[in-house]
Amino acid sequence: MNSFLDRITINPDICHGKPCIRGLRYPVELLLELLSSGMTQAEILEDYDDLEEADIVSALVFATRLSQVKSVFKLAS
Repeated sequence: MNSFLDRITINPDICHGKPCIRGLRYPVELLLELLSSGMTQAEILEDYDDLEEADIVSALVFATRLSQVKSVFKLAS
């Protein structure tokens, strides 16, 4: 799993510090949006030549880790 997470980089000078794939200007959120819109991994890789299958898996691993919280608290509204 850690090898996948090594593909996620955070640099304040790239995409305003958003987590990106391998220092490229592809934020993790873009890949997640494409997948959630119904695009397949094959379609994404066809449209974005410099991405690799492991990059898509890395975005999913990263999102999974972010969602693994111990507790969720409602904020006052």
